[in-house]
Amino acid sequence: MGNFMRTLALPKEVEHWSLTTLREKLVKIGAKVVRHGRYVTFQLAEVAMPRSLFQKILALIDDLRRRPVTA
Repeated sequence: MGNFMRTLALPKEVEHWSLTTLREKLVKIGAKVVRHGRYVTFQLAEVAMPRSLFQKILALIDDLRRRPVTA
């Protein structure tokens, strides 16, 4: 399952990471979730993962959601 998700939701530059590395870089980060109005923001140290890479991963995950069909 992890390898399947890796192919769907990871940019090319991190496809070669092991599942352990992914868990340590994405799940075990000390991120702070800040909610303000309609927005949710993750505040994390850029040392853990570059902002651009994190944005790419979130965009790929967002693309996995079904879009409503307009008639």
